[in-house]
Amino acid sequence: MITFSNVSLIYPHSTKTVLEDLSFQIEEGEMVLIMGETGSGKSSLLRLINGLVPHHTGGILAGDIEVDGISTRTVKPGALAHLVGIVGQNPIQGFVTDIVEEELAFSMEALNVAPDVMRKRVEEILDLLSLNSLRNRSIATLSGGEQQRVAIGAALVMQPKVLVLDEPTSALDPIAAEEVLSILHRLVHDLSVTVILAEHRLERVIQFVDRIIYIEGNGETSIGSADEILKNSDLVPPIVKLARALNLSEIGTSVREVRRHTEAIRSRDYKELKNLEKRESPAIFVNQLSHTYGDKKALNNVSATFHQGEIVAIMGRNGAGKSTLLHSIVGLHSPDSGKVTVNGQDPIRLTGAVRRRSIGYVPQEPSDLLFASSVHDECNQADRDNQLAEGSTAALLHRIVPAISLHAHPNDLSEGQRLALVLSIVLAANPEVLILDEPTRGLDYRAKAIFGVALKEYASHFNRPVLLATHDVELVAEISDRVLFLAEGDIVADGTTLDVLLSSPAFAPQVAKVMAPKPWLTVSDVVEALGESS
Repeated sequence: MITFSNVSLIYPHSTKTVLEDLSFQIEEGEMVLIMGETGSGKSSLLRLINGLVPHHTGGILAGDIEVDGISTRTVKPGALAHLVGIVGQNPIQGFVTDIVEEELAFSMEALNVAPDVMRKRVEEILDLLSLNSLRNRSIATLSGGEQQRVAIGAALVMQPKVLVLDEPTSALDPIAAEEVLSILHRLVHDLSVTVILAEHRLERVIQFVDRIIYIEGNGETSIGSADEILKNSDLVPPIVKLARALNLSEIGTSVREVRRHTEAIRSRDYKELKNLEKRESPAIFVNQLSHTYGDKKALNNVSATFHQGEIVAIMGRNGAGKSTLLHSIVGLHSPDSGKVTVNGQDPIRLTGAVRRRSIGYVPQEPSDLLFASSVHDECNQADRDNQLAEGSTAALLHRIVPAISLHAHPNDLSEGQRLALVLSIVLAANPEVLILDEPTRGLDYRAKAIFGVALKEYASHFNRPVLLATHDVELVAEISDRVLFLAEGDIVADGTTLDVLLSSPAFAPQVAKVMAPKPWLTVSDVVEALGESS
């Protein structure tokens, strides 16, 4: 179905190739994962499949790529629209209409599909992706995860032979991600659709894929089964780290496999780890907060207190009200009722430098905060704004993503690189409160670990609160002191990370599922418990 023949790619003004002499074949009805570090070239490889690279992006391409016998050199991306469906990292940038149902129908209208066929396909996709309740909603009012599902639906409605997805689960809660991956799995096995996806959250996808293409950097790639690639890779999900830590004979790519290999370990008695709850002095008060979008109630009389020095994860399904709560705390809108105070101040009244020092905020769309023409200029401006020595922000950025070019335009960065840039700019200001909305989209495991360390240092060293809305249960397990769980605009759980995550099978991290009923969330928890019992 897809053939790469001696493909090499380099972008203008770049000092290294993205891909170097890459050859492989992907058969019809195969699901293939593209993995690699942040900014390694995963998105470029995906865009080569339908000709977006280099036709729309520029660059020098050597070799040939064929999709169903058609060379991407000879046709523009539009000529492959019936054959290749593509869903980008940032769905909002690809929408062309305002209403969900209209977006699903748009591409078929452009190709003059018969109205009765169009109606039938739209209804099928609405049911397939559980979008029926959103069909008349404005896309701008949807959560990031809901927008992700609409984008996938808009690609599927064309019934493509090849479906290309760039981080399809990054904005989805664990349940929605499982649903989407199950749908993709059915498309592969029942309809022989070829699916190629890039994803950083390997724990979600490796059990579904047939093969992995690992972009290792400097143009080098490795291709093989999940077992073959993960055996020697540094980018591995928690269950593979657990298998290595326990010296298991096989790594396993699913919770079920690793549970079988750890039965003897789980059956022994171990000293129970301490479950501490941080309660420093209060920093943020949320009192009887309500907010609506049209006729949809996003928050319903929510009250909570967040304390100095604690890291609190705001969790819940897509559309539960997480971003709305953060927007209220940041002061981006006035609530319908209720009140928010941040260190005794009304966040809506904060402006300019006082706001920057008081509240650091990273939105779901980090590019909203970028305005300069290069990474270097963005970092230098942050240094000047915060009265730091020149190079301070850039140094923090290179801790998170070492390979980023300071001369690159922010729009040319990958989603993960752009996020890392905004994180560095916000953290450099050393704000009194740090608010993050989906802060790990596009970050590989190494970058995410460094980011987690930076957040813990910020919270503990400066004794300041961190609030993050996230679906990344593995990050929450590693760094959060407390979890606040929202559903339909209400707080349904508020407690220590251990208590809340262990009580929710859907939101439990991989290690907790493997080692249940032991109360361990992370590999370090397991290693610590084993060490204390020996």
